[in-house]
Amino acid sequence: MSDKKAAVLILEDGTKFEGFSFGADRSVSGEVVFNTAMMGYPESLTDPSYRGQILVLTYPLIGNYGVPPFTEEDGMLKFFESDSIHIKALVVADYSFEYSHWNAAQSLADWLKANDVPAIYGVDTRAVTKIIREKGAMLGKVVVEGEPEPAEFDDPNRRNLVAEVSCREPITYGSGKYKVVLVDCGCKLNIVRCLLKRGVEVIRVPWDYDFTTIDYDGLMLGNGPGDPQMCGKTVEHIRRAMEIGKPIFGICLGNQLLAIAAGASTFKLKYGHRSHNQPALMVGTDQAMITSQNHGFAVDPSGLGPDWEPYFVNLNDGTNEGIRHRTKPFFSVQFHPEATSGPVDTEFLFDHFIENIEKYNG
Repeated sequence: MSDKKAAVLILEDGTKFEGFSFGADRSVSGEVVFNTAMMGYPESLTDPSYRGQILVLTYPLIGNYGVPPFTEEDGMLKFFESDSIHIKALVVADYSFEYSHWNAAQSLADWLKANDVPAIYGVDTRAVTKIIREKGAMLGKVVVEGEPEPAEFDDPNRRNLVAEVSCREPITYGSGKYKVVLVDCGCKLNIVRCLLKRGVEVIRVPWDYDFTTIDYDGLMLGNGPGDPQMCGKTVEHIRRAMEIGKPIFGICLGNQLLAIAAGASTFKLKYGHRSHNQPALMVGTDQAMITSQNHGFAVDPSGLGPDWEPYFVNLNDGTNEGIRHRTKPFFSVQFHPEATSGPVDTEFLFDHFIENIEKYNG
């Protein structure tokens, strides 16, 4: 293209990667993270767990299947994980200016521009990934030619990102015999879809909403971005829900919040888990499952009381991938059993949750 505009990715250690802009003409700063998935960029870009982050996609070719239409189904967008793009900027090795897919409605570049999100291609994303793996997740800037460079490196983890992405008022989806409260800390819409598929009514509430005032049958703790220690109000409500005793199922940030409520602590991972191929072992069995993940913090289960036990463990680095109560219907996982795109090996956990609700109400 003759009108290519230069752009550069600048890491906080001073390393620079030059490329070309294909998104909005804007310069931004955020936390630089990488994702190794081969597909699913429309879902990743709209995943609230990426709030405030500059996303580096390691798969070499991006944009070849375009972006799907904004079709609604069951009161939410059918092909996305939320109503908007949450990343600060996108970094890829090679961008396909021509796309082809039966369900494509527009190009990735046009979608990014319409949402004022900058993007850069022509970057050696393998080299970026190696730096992050060696030094850990770091802050960075994407600077587009002719646009002013941000004065400071912005660390999104200093903010309450959950408060930024959570819904503002309760939202109800579907109908059914049982009511499930979904605490929206930045939850992906496919969690709602997986619950609706199992015939329950879903009441999605803001992260700080006192859901213990609702007459519900099961409690779902959704995923979300940032440091779980920012969600003190949510933890307080979870502790009250544990006293009530109704079934609880947590996913990703929900795992961390349930663990904190149970007495454990959390810590920031060196560079996080963001891929579709993380192996997780169900503790006490020889069952290893391939999981999709997107988180920068993890649970230290050593603080759990005797009534709790680890549920899954990551086979790559040994970190916690879930906890469960020994006698009560409480469990959570660090990975995404509702993954889309991604493996569906662990979607059975939704069935397990519904079974717990049926037994509790039996």
